[in-house]
Amino acid sequence: MTGASTSVASPRPPDRDELLEALRGIAGPFDPATAVVARAPGRVNLIGEHTDYNEGFALPFAIDLEIRIAAVPADDGRVDLTRLDSGERDGFRIDAVGARRGGWIDYVAGTAWSLAEDGVSLRAVRGVIASTLPASSGLSSSAALELASAWTIAEAPADLDPIRVVRLCQRAENAYVGVRTGIMDQLASAMGRPGAAVLLDCRSLDWRPVALPLERVTPVVVHSGSSRSLDGSAYNERRAQCEAGVEAIARGRPEVRALRDVTPAMLEAAAAELDPVTLRRCRHVVTEDERVLATADALEAGDLEAVGRLLVASHESLRDLYEVSSRELDALVEIATGVSGVYGARMTGAGFGGCIVALVAPEAVERLAEAIRADYPRRTGLEPRIWAVTPVAGAGTV
Repeated sequence: MTGASTSVASPRPPDRDELLEALRGIAGPFDPATAVVARAPGRVNLIGEHTDYNEGFALPFAIDLEIRIAAVPADDGRVDLTRLDSGERDGFRIDAVGARRGGWIDYVAGTAWSLAEDGVSLRAVRGVIASTLPASSGLSSSAALELASAWTIAEAPADLDPIRVVRLCQRAENAYVGVRTGIMDQLASAMGRPGAAVLLDCRSLDWRPVALPLERVTPVVVHSGSSRSLDGSAYNERRAQCEAGVEAIARGRPEVRALRDVTPAMLEAAAAELDPVTLRRCRHVVTEDERVLATADALEAGDLEAVGRLLVASHESLRDLYEVSSRELDALVEIATGVSGVYGARMTGAGFGGCIVALVAPEAVERLAEAIRADYPRRTGLEPRIWAVTPVAGAGTV
């Protein structure tokens, strides 16, 4: 854990043998050679929030909090999954997915629908789901479930191109679940690299690893205790506001396809064409893209102080311009940035609850945890959860 105290270590997911033993309790005896165990990590977005659906840049990394699915083929034409945390069981026919139901199974069903629409051969399975990844936290549990599901229900997962799977899982969330997310969450979960963040160009889907100096810094995730409540309508509203800004700017600048193409000078020149709310939304995205690229440069130069300043500036922009922070997230950032040895902190994920991420000197991790545990419940009435996380490899089989 790069020097971090074990009191904030990430929980260990069950290994293959443990999952197969749990699966026997659900499916009965089976030949282990027929079983597949798929995993997909959550992600922390170090910086680059709400830039992906604006065709911009983001700098996430896959983390050692993840979803795992163990499954065996079924002969009844159904996908049936049981959650080990709650015992809840749900499923659908693999050849007739049906309409969304409003629960966690929608992410699996939507993935099946999207894969089938694109001609991927699927199989019926019976399986179990284990997760160390908290839901509604801004750590991409939905994308992780989609990717783990894709690896589970595809007849030949090893033959699938990862970028194709990323696109199909994003389509599942957009067109089936009904949330118009960008592609960053799925791409980060699929393409994670140990010890590194991934600099994503969300237009071209080009990416490259950016090493995190883990001998000098430990990423720490703090869950506010307030579940992320940026629902589909609020998320879609932000996206529509960005699109309205692009439409207005493009009337005078036809080369503009997305906010990715807008410079700060262009935005100020078009300010009179935008209502105040739309202008704030656009200003966040345009400046956030600049911060992402500056953060990647600062990491590669080893300038952690500059990285910390950029993280704080990102949080302020999300709070004041995009208006997706919350008093709980603001309190956590304020506490964290007041601790010696914390380079910087910001909310991470879509907003209105969920988590912050902080970059912390290894020797200061426990000091940060103690400050949060002492001050945060008093200020909010909520109990935080704290993890020192490690960048890990992307989705696949165990």
